[in-house]
Amino acid sequence: MRVVVLGGAGRAFCAGHDLKQMQANRDLAYYRRLFDDCSRLMMRIQTLPQPVIARVHGLATAAGCQLVAMCDLAVAAAEAHFAVSGINIGLFCATPAVPLSRNVGRKAAFEMLVTGEFIDGATAMQRGLINRCVPADRLDREIDALAAAIVSKPPSVIAAGKALFYAQLELGIMPAFEIAGQAMACNLVEEVAQEGVAAFIEKRPPKWSHEPD
Repeated sequence: MRVVVLGGAGRAFCAGHDLKQMQANRDLAYYRRLFDDCSRLMMRIQTLPQPVIARVHGLATAAGCQLVAMCDLAVAAAEAHFAVSGINIGLFCATPAVPLSRNVGRKAAFEMLVTGEFIDGATAMQRGLINRCVPADRLDREIDALAAAIVSKPPSVIAAGKALFYAQLELGIMPAFEIAGQAMACNLVEEVAQEGVAAFIEKRPPKWSHEPD
């Protein structure tokens, strides 16, 4: 498996938590377990070695918007809509705020959190929540093209690069440069990079066939 595409089966991509279920279990310990489980699921996306692409064909609200923000990449249909709308029922979307604030500008994220307003696909792309916004009938073709571009690259380098990308985001600039420099040096001595460099110099396509899937 080289790329993971995460999509919804119904009219919505993901509408978030089941409010009826939450109301039926009015217990602090239950709520803590619920949000801990949700956070572990979100972190699993980030720790997968493969890039994860959100396929957003419809509504993505609250934890659904959080899911889009946690995916490494996101492609949405133009008619998709996004919101962290918990504030509309008196519940601040605290856990969705974590990845949202790491994807879009701080003021744009806070505005979404305190107004609960919906944004369309074009606005989501403008703010950096998604990568591409296309008509619904082009959604799968766009995802296929993005996935193909990733699959054409060596998987070990993609996996190491994804891990480094998220690790450096949590650091100050100098520590980030330190671990990034170490990562590049280690990458460069590997056979896959040596083949890529040789292919570039020799003006030929690189041969990645020795790379494991």
